[in-house]
Amino acid sequence: MKRMALLGLLVLLASPAAGQGPAPVLIGEGQRLAHQWCANCHAVAPGQRPPAGDAAASFPAIAALPSTTEASLRVFLQTPHAGMPDYRLSRTEMDALVSYILSLRR
Repeated sequence: MKRMALLGLLVLLASPAAGQGPAPVLIGEGQRLAHQWCANCHAVAPGQRPPAGDAAASFPAIAALPSTTEASLRVFLQTPHAGMPDYRLSRTEMDALVSYILSLRR
């Protein structure tokens, strides 16, 4: 019983406080994943030039769309799309990548 309480406390402490958004560590991991997996086709950072000859939307442009929400990103990233690699993201990777993309609108 003590282990469960300790685990719950650790999860609570590691989670961002309500209304403060995702933890900087999560956003940083999302940025790392974006540069590792997505930067071959997308400009993944503000001001970054897009890869030559590719028409994939930049992450800042995706983040700025009114239709971009946490839920819409999760659905998109879990749905196979022509021309996009079929990454099988873990829950942690998905959380990080979504947090990073959404952080670009701030």
